[in-house]
Amino acid sequence: MLTATTLTELLEANRGVARGVTYLDGEKASRTVTFAELHERALGILHHLQRLGARPGDKLILFLANNEQFIDAFWAAILGGIVPVPVAIGISDEHRHKLLRIARRLGEPFLYSDRRSLERIGTFAATAGEQGTFEQLRRRAFLVDDLDDISRAGKVHRARPEDVAFIQFSSGSTSQPKGVVLTHGNILANARGSSEVAGFNERDISLSWMPLTHDMGLIGFHLIMFANRVHAHLMPTDLFIRRPLLWLEFASRIRATILCSPNFGYKHYLKVLGERAPEGLDLASVRLIFNGAEPISVPLCRQFLGRLAPAQLNPNAMYPVYGLAEASLAVSFPPPGAPLRTLVVNRHRLGVGGQVEQVSAEQRDAVELVSEGRAIPYCSVRIADEQDQPLSEGRVGHLHIRGENVTHGYFEDPQANAAAFTADGWLRTGDLGVIEAGDLYVTGRAKEIIFVNGQNYYPHDLEAIAQRIEGLELGKVVAAGARRGDDAAEELVLFVLHRGTAEEFLPLANALARLLNEQTGLEVAQVIPVKRIPKTTSGKIQRHLLEEGFVNGEFDAELAALAALRAQDGVQGAGARTDIEAKLKVICDTALGGKRVDVDDNLFELGASSLKLIEIHEQIDREYPGKIDLTELFDYPTIGELARHLEAKLAG
Repeated sequence: MLTATTLTELLEANRGVARGVTYLDGEKASRTVTFAELHERALGILHHLQRLGARPGDKLILFLANNEQFIDAFWAAILGGIVPVPVAIGISDEHRHKLLRIARRLGEPFLYSDRRSLERIGTFAATAGEQGTFEQLRRRAFLVDDLDDISRAGKVHRARPEDVAFIQFSSGSTSQPKGVVLTHGNILANARGSSEVAGFNERDISLSWMPLTHDMGLIGFHLIMFANRVHAHLMPTDLFIRRPLLWLEFASRIRATILCSPNFGYKHYLKVLGERAPEGLDLASVRLIFNGAEPISVPLCRQFLGRLAPAQLNPNAMYPVYGLAEASLAVSFPPPGAPLRTLVVNRHRLGVGGQVEQVSAEQRDAVELVSEGRAIPYCSVRIADEQDQPLSEGRVGHLHIRGENVTHGYFEDPQANAAAFTADGWLRTGDLGVIEAGDLYVTGRAKEIIFVNGQNYYPHDLEAIAQRIEGLELGKVVAAGARRGDDAAEELVLFVLHRGTAEEFLPLANALARLLNEQTGLEVAQVIPVKRIPKTTSGKIQRHLLEEGFVNGEFDAELAALAALRAQDGVQGAGARTDIEAKLKVICDTALGGKRVDVDDNLFELGASSLKLIEIHEQIDREYPGKIDLTELFDYPTIGELARHLEAKLAG
C-alpha cells in the first residue's frame, strides 16, 4: 500500500500475496477468492465491458446485491479506467427511482446488474414514465447472468493519482442524490492515514456486514483492508438483518480482529440476543470494533460491551470514529485500545459559538458525548463560526475538513459545490462539534439530515413523498428525526398540521405511514397532529422545536388518543380464516412484536420497515420455500391478500 499511487497499482501489487476475500453467504456456506484470482477475474470481466463499448472515463453503475459479483465488477472497472458508481438495490420503488435519477445525472452510463434486477427496473420505469431513461440504460447493460467466459483479459488502463476512481452517491437520499467524486489519490491517502493510526497489518482478520454501496463497507472494510493485505470476510447485509447473532458467531469462528457497525447494528444484535447469555463465543481476538456512520450512543456502547464481556470481548475494543464519504471515509480516530473518553455537557448550551458547559451526569439536561479522536494523518479538522472563522477549544461550531483524502467536489453539481466549500478551501461537513483537550466531539448537525439504520435521509425529500397525499401541501407536513433517551435509535417522526379530531386524523396518519413505508422502506415511528408548524420570521420550518417537543412529551396526549383508537379498531379486526392466513399471521405477529396484526391490516400502516419485511420474508420462505418473492410483499401488503396469492401459487 505504501508504494502504490493508484488502485490499479494496488491490485497488481497484491497478486502474489497469499491473502483473499472470504464471502460468508450462510451459516455453513463460504467461498474464498484469493487476491490473484480476484485480479484474473477482474481482467476477464473487463474484456466484456470493453466489448460492450466501455472506455476510460465512462461511468458504470453497479447494481448488484451479491458481494462477490460486486467486488469482481468494481475491480474490473478500476483496471479499465472505467468509473464505478455503486447504487444500493433496496426493496422499494424509491430505490429504483433513485437508480434512474442517478443514470440521468451521469448522462450515458453503463450498467452492470443481473437479469432479475433489470426486469424490476423496467417494470417500475413503465409505471413511472421513465421508459426513455430505462431503454437507454438497458442498451448499455451487461448482465452477470451472461458471464460465461472470463478467459480473455481486457486491456488495462494506466490511471494517475488525480484520476477519478469512483463516485459515491449519497446514501438514503431520494430526490436529488449528490455524487461524491473520489480520486485514486484521495482513497489511498485515506488508507494511509487510517492505517497509521489504527495499525492495520497482515495479521489482522476483518469481518463486515455493511453494504458495499456504503463507504464504510466499500472503503473501510474492503479497500483499506485490501491495501493492508488483511484477510477480509464479508457477510451479506440481509443475512445480518435476518440473523444478527451469526455476526459474532462468525467473528468467534474466524478469530476476527477488526469489526464494524453503526449504532443501529449494536441495538439490533442486543434486541435479538434478548436476555440470553452469549454462549459459545470467544471474542478475545477482537481488538477494534469501529462505531460510526450515524450518531454514537454512549449508553449503547457500554451496554454492548457489558453484554459481550462473558465472551472475553476487550472492554476497550469499541472504537468510535468520525467520517463521511466526502473524506473518502475517515476523518478522526482515537488511540486504539484506549477506553471511551466522554464529555458530559448541558444539551441546551450547544449553540454555534457558545462555550460548552460541563455538568454532572445526574443533571436532567445532561448529555454524554463520546470522543471520536483526532484527525488522521493527511487530513485536518477545524471548528468554525457562522462566518467560517476558526473557534478556540471548548466552543461549539461547524465542523470543517480538508486534506489529501477530501473530495474536490460533487459530480457536475456547481450549486452543491459552492455551498460545500468555504472561501479558504475547507469542506463544510454539515455537522457541529467541539474540540476539547485536542479531541473531537460531534455535538449535532447543522444541515437537516435524518439518520435511520446507518443511512442518511433529507427531510424535504421525505416531505415531498408525503405531499402526494391529497391535501398535504408544502409546509403542512414536517419530517424529523428524534431520539427518546440517549441509548435510543433515531426514529422517523412526521408532524402534520391538523386542527380536527383524532378520529378524523387517524386515516390520514395511517395513509402517511403506509406511503412513506412503501416508497422508502422506512418505518414511520409516529405521525403526530400539531396545531401549528413553528417557523422563523423568514418562513423556514423550525424542526428542532418539534423534535424537542416530541422528546419532552408535549404530544403524548395526542399519541395516547391515536393509540386508543387503533386498539379499538384492533378489537373489531378480522382474525385468520384459513390455515395459510393463520401461519402468516403468526409470522407477522412475531416480527412486529407488540403490535396486533389482523389479516386485513396493511403491514406498511403498521410500520413494517424494510428490516421487518426481510425478517417476515425469511420466515415465509422457510414455510413455503421459493413461493414468495420479497418484492411481492409490496404487491400484497395484507395477510389476507398475501394468503390468497400464495394459495393460487400452491394450487398452480
